[in-house]
Amino acid sequence: MSIANLKPPTSSSAAPTAIRNTAAQDIARATSQQAWYRRRSVQYLAGGLLALTVILTWLVRSWAHSGHVVSSQNLEIASVTRGDFVQDAAARGTIIAAVSPTLSSTAAGTVTYLVHAGDRVSKGEVLARLASPELENEYARENTTLASMDAALAQQRVELQQQLLENRQRADLAAVTMSQQLRELQRLQAAWAVHVISEHEYEAAYDNYSSARLSYEHANQNAALERERIMLELRTRQLARNAQSLLVDGLKEKLEALTVRSPVNGMVADLAQPDQSHVASSMPLVTVVDLSALAIQFQVAESFAGGITTGMPAQITIDGQTVHGVVTQVSPDVRDGWVTGRAKFTGSQPVGLRQNEQAAVRIVMGEHKDVLKVERGAFLDPSTRFVYVVHGGEATRVPVELGAASVSEIEVLHGLNAGDRVVISDTQDFNDAPQLRISR
Repeated sequence: MSIANLKPPTSSSAAPTAIRNTAAQDIARATSQQAWYRRRSVQYLAGGLLALTVILTWLVRSWAHSGHVVSSQNLEIASVTRGDFVQDAAARGTIIAAVSPTLSSTAAGTVTYLVHAGDRVSKGEVLARLASPELENEYARENTTLASMDAALAQQRVELQQQLLENRQRADLAAVTMSQQLRELQRLQAAWAVHVISEHEYEAAYDNYSSARLSYEHANQNAALERERIMLELRTRQLARNAQSLLVDGLKEKLEALTVRSPVNGMVADLAQPDQSHVASSMPLVTVVDLSALAIQFQVAESFAGGITTGMPAQITIDGQTVHGVVTQVSPDVRDGWVTGRAKFTGSQPVGLRQNEQAAVRIVMGEHKDVLKVERGAFLDPSTRFVYVVHGGEATRVPVELGAASVSEIEVLHGLNAGDRVVISDTQDFNDAPQLRISR
């Protein structure tokens, strides 16, 4: 029998019994759905987060390593070099009159000016006159007192001479009396020797001589003492007269000073009082400027002023012309960070200078050979204690000791070497960070 002739079993045939299992509890799922972690969008997101984490970690580590990031465009960098260093200071100057006396009134009175501001005057020329009746009356009164003292002194000299003469006369008369008594004693002594007279007569003659001698000695002493007393009294009167004479001379000088004269050849700069006005004593009247003796008043920064002393050379530039000068005065006061000084020309001053004309002053304070130095910049001075030294793309904060400073350079004492590159711009915003990263 062939396979084709086989027939399926009929319905009447008994079906085989199925075996029971857990298939009824299972839920069929589509075989085409993938797991969530295998999805491509999730993988892309995870990769981005990992890359961002790596970048943030690198930035944080870079920031922690560098401390601060600055742009190279905001930095000014200079190299440390070795060579000769000239310590100088720049100052702004103004041409002033070295001799500009202001004449004052010697007494209260009415002033009358004979010149005007801007007039050129010569030495000794009358500038103004003061009318002071009080001073004139006082001078006349004191001069009259001096004349009376001169007359009284002359009269006293005559009286004193007369007194001295009388004292001398008494002493001379006492000397004559003593001589008479001496001769009488000698005569009686000779008579007593031959017993012609009595002893009583001889003793009486001796007593008379002794009395005459004492009178003579006392007269001489009295004459000397009287002379000394008279000379002291005369000296006292003479000193009083001299004091009065000095008072009169002073008043005379004040009276002559009422005529105000120019002490120099120059120009009238200012009339301090209105014409025909009443002024008190010691009030300024007129200022005269000597244009042939000009000086330079300069102002220098306080940081430079400590090394400037009188006698230092100065180079003065006026209208492009440089002349030599010397510092003559430095003020001990500091005003708004500036110190005022004065310099004069060592040679002939330039022609055509005008008062209040501006000038540039360079003061040379010294020269140092073979030293380390660096460009100063606007933020380096001898008080600076730390600088930033550039190495590649980083700058490190280094302690230094700086010395003398000039207009363009500053001396390096310790902390730096030749060839080091130093930040000379403002570092205040760095907050004293130990290291900086320098970006392009």
